[in-house]
Amino acid sequence: MPATLSHQVSGPPSADAPAVVLLGSLGSDRSMWDAQVRDLARDHMVIAVDHRGHGNSDVIPGPCTIADLSGDVLALLDTLGVGHVHVVGLSLGGAVAQWLAVHEPTRVRSAALLCTAARFGEPSGWADRAAAVREGGTAAVADAVVARWITPGRAQEDPSLVAGLRRMILATSAEGYAAACDALSVWDGRADLGRITCPTLVVAGDEDPSTPPEVLRELAEGIPGAEFVTLSPAAHVPTVEMPERVSGVLRAHLTSAGPA
Repeated sequence: MPATLSHQVSGPPSADAPAVVLLGSLGSDRSMWDAQVRDLARDHMVIAVDHRGHGNSDVIPGPCTIADLSGDVLALLDTLGVGHVHVVGLSLGGAVAQWLAVHEPTRVRSAALLCTAARFGEPSGWADRAAAVREGGTAAVADAVVARWITPGRAQEDPSLVAGLRRMILATSAEGYAAACDALSVWDGRADLGRITCPTLVVAGDEDPSTPPEVLRELAEGIPGAEFVTLSPAAHVPTVEMPERVSGVLRAHLTSAGPA
């Protein structure tokens, strides 16, 4: 059974407004998209989503897969009566966006893939992280994760941002975080990249230690006609580090892709 996802719908009341789904990173909640929601909701129906086990969404114990997380999103869209969408995903959310673009091509009008990958390294690293979180909670990884989310320079300049991001991670269910690690450990979408036929934007952060620009470039090269953009200075979660720039890049992509 799909998980019930906590979400926020913003934007004009018109049914003609194009729909955009925002899918965040491991350990985040939908507030990581606040700046983009404010911008895009001026003329889009924006659906910001918490993955299962994140934010206020259902926690379902045990491992899950990217297909499971994608099924949760599809169930939410069906509940909302939304047929066609532009999908925007960062990191974990980018894997879900890839899955949706491959397996639901008639529903996905475009995809924006930020700081993500078709495969996130070796499975053993994710298994170790899942075990650490199941044993010690998200506090076991919070500091290391925040250090990858924003650049060292920005972290030094803005300790309140660091503190807020750390609180977000600490508020994430340990089981929800670990289950998403399980999903990433077995995710490998490389063979399916050529099946993504919708207009696609791929965005890298120039100082991202988790998914460096070369990983995103390989992703873009595997997707027919994909546009590739590098943001600077940016680490793994540029939606909070350079929100205006991310909003502008997404708006240009959505305009180019046309209505959902």
